[in-house]
Amino acid sequence: MSKSDFSLGVLFGALAGSVVALLYAPEKGKTTRDRLSFRISQTVDELSHLVEKLNNEKEKLESEAKKRGAEVVSEAQEKAENLIKEAEALLHNVSKKEAEAND
Repeated sequence: MSKSDFSLGVLFGALAGSVVALLYAPEKGKTTRDRLSFRISQTVDELSHLVEKLNNEKEKLESEAKKRGAEVVSEAQEKAENLIKEAEALLHNVSKKEAEAND
């Protein structure tokens, strides 16, 4: 059983327990419905806020990842260019020494 299955089970268990508690509540039906409506509205608002916060965090992380990726690519290009320059310099030195040796 995975964590999500367990979490889903806990959620449904809590929901079922809430429904049973409401059915056996000693208050009037209208009072219970009003209270339930208020709680649902409050929960929906909290979930909406949480979803918005998670989306903002996701965008922030994506932006940071793209920025870091661009930095890594830039660093890799710079290192590659330096290696190419070093290789060209070595080839030039080797060619120069071969030419000197043949003279």
